[in-house]
Amino acid sequence: MQTAADAGDAATLLAAVPAGRRVALVDPRFVGHVHALRLGLTDPRFAAATVPGALTAQPEARGALLRALRRTTAAVGAGAPVVAPDTDPAPEDRTVPGRIAVALEAEGTAVKRPELGSLTATVPTDAGARATAESARDEVDDEAVRLRSAVKAHDGFFTTFAISPYSRYIARWCARRGLTPNQVTTASLITALIAAGAAATGTRGGYVAAGILLLVSFVLDCTDGQLARYSLQYSTMGAWLDATFDRAKEYAYYAGLAIGAVRGGDDVWVLALGAMVLQACRHVVDFSFNEANHDAVANTSPTAALSDKLDSVGWTVWARRMIVLPIGERWAMIAVLTALTTPRIVFYALLVGCALAACYTTAGRLLRSLTRRASRTDRAAQALADLADSGPLAQGVAAVAPGLRGAFTAPAVALLGTLVMIGGALFLPYGSRLTVVAAAVYVVLSGLAVARPLKGALDWLVPPFFRAAEYVTILVLAARSDAPHAVPAAFGLVSAVAYHHYDTVYRIRGGTGAPPQWLVRTIGGHEGRTALVAVLAAVLTHTAGFTTALTALAVAVALVVLVESIRFWVSSSAPAVHDEGELA
Repeated sequence: MQTAADAGDAATLLAAVPAGRRVALVDPRFVGHVHALRLGLTDPRFAAATVPGALTAQPEARGALLRALRRTTAAVGAGAPVVAPDTDPAPEDRTVPGRIAVALEAEGTAVKRPELGSLTATVPTDAGARATAESARDEVDDEAVRLRSAVKAHDGFFTTFAISPYSRYIARWCARRGLTPNQVTTASLITALIAAGAAATGTRGGYVAAGILLLVSFVLDCTDGQLARYSLQYSTMGAWLDATFDRAKEYAYYAGLAIGAVRGGDDVWVLALGAMVLQACRHVVDFSFNEANHDAVANTSPTAALSDKLDSVGWTVWARRMIVLPIGERWAMIAVLTALTTPRIVFYALLVGCALAACYTTAGRLLRSLTRRASRTDRAAQALADLADSGPLAQGVAAVAPGLRGAFTAPAVALLGTLVMIGGALFLPYGSRLTVVAAAVYVVLSGLAVARPLKGALDWLVPPFFRAAEYVTILVLAARSDAPHAVPAAFGLVSAVAYHHYDTVYRIRGGTGAPPQWLVRTIGGHEGRTALVAVLAAVLTHTAGFTTALTALAVAVALVVLVESIRFWVSSSAPAVHDEGELA
């Protein structure tokens, strides 16, 4: 920390700081909470940020900061305003850091202004104002605010009332001992994998241990995010780990339960894969709807207005959060039922609960879409196209086919293709060549569905229909096969493909776009993989070769997707995605 005599001296001192380091300007008259400064000056997600009386810039914004400081040095020294003559600047913009923040924004550099809530951050201009600011600061315990803000603003009932009241203190304990969110995330994964191993024993003692360990894993899962918010340790690696480990833990636990059930004489692999498929399809409905309406213009949906009204009544808020079966409620149910019942009952409860939740959320989103007068943007259309995950076959059809017109044409065509594909896999004789014909029809209809930009009111349904077609087709064909271990192999294949789809979602959320087209083409796109599995089922009917082929396909997809994903998420261009309030 160095003290500058004036703005010109500050510019000289800042220029001498090594280029790769963050810098900050703080008015010496600043009065406020330490946590207010922490929020304004240490959050790594923003190139520049400010609170009243303080300003920070990451290396990428250093040049703009110095230019703005040098341009305004003479004006500040002469007492001339930096803002336009007909503008009455806010008090915080009259300080040197405040003036520089305004100048940065005028130049086009985004400056984050974090919400401080009850925290104090001000620059008093006289003794009376200083006394008032110090009194306001002393009345609020910033450590209590810091602990409270470490918890997600919109979390589920179980997490809010059964986990967060004490997990926030675990987060503080971790912060004071120098532990990082990534270390806690890894500990959560390891604990969940041990829980899966305990469930795989197929014994009552193993099931009880698995249930307890799953809850411990979830406590750690909450703690890592709270630690990130408490200590402002956001990172690209942390975003990737947090985004993927939840799914890895859940799928590994399903596999552990299925293995344990087989050891007890009950094969529930179909139920395990069904639960995974249903959960993944639920998520893609959420993702597609949110991306379609991320920047929608003129939202006038009465359904949305009713939802906002219900959110103003306490008990309806919690009831609505519980009915969607978020991760806290879901894992608590799985843990308790594992300890007390059998894997089959666990999966039955999951399938029923997730199906009801999916019906509730999808119905609400359909009503909002049908009653909303809004214009979808090009960004939304591109996001839906990326989520559709169309491969070279569908893209080829789209390139030569005329775009189908009509407000609801794309989802209708996608739904028809999905019904043809799933219906063929389910009702045609197993191994029939007609299943391959159904796959060919699905490829053509998939291409027609994405031949035009997805800007219709219900076009967000296209990616979920494609996910259902691919995942359910793999499930049905593996379940109908007599090939030994075909369903576990299908479980591995769907897991690898689902990872790719979740990876796509988090890249789009971070503003960096979908995975590269070469990756999508290499792994075939949804229609290519679906058609390939249909061909394999027809050619390798009732033989162990079908299991081998599914396993090889799963390994190939997993290797290509994971290598490229790891390369991206550890690169400097990866976004620091961080969930603040989604019911994952």
